[in-house]
Amino acid sequence: MSIAKLGAVVLDCPDPVALARFYAELLGGEIEDDGSGWVDLKGGAAPLAFQAAPGFEPPKWPSAKESQQFHLDVTVDDLDAAEKQVLAIGATALETDDRSRSFRVYADPAGHPFCLCAC
Repeated sequence: MSIAKLGAVVLDCPDPVALARFYAELLGGEIEDDGSGWVDLKGGAAPLAFQAAPGFEPPKWPSAKESQQFHLDVTVDDLDAAEKQVLAIGATALETDDRSRSFRVYADPAGHPFCLCAC
């Protein structure tokens, strides 16, 4: 038996509401904001939360000297269609040149890496 269960994945960021909107567009769900600097995204694929972090510095991609901290893998049916959609809602392409692979790497608007995966 486990000791605990995962409550949420929490992303530090400069603007929790804006980042929650990005992930709501990407994954679905409802945004809950009580104005405290903590925003929840509920009812989507997985529980996510966003926390205001003064002085936030996004991870560097790719960098052997600086950790990416974590990344999300998001499964899609059509990489090309999903790429157009995530770029339209504010993602940045990081590693997308090799079109033969089953994944592509992007950054969310706060700089956190995530992968679109056709796995």
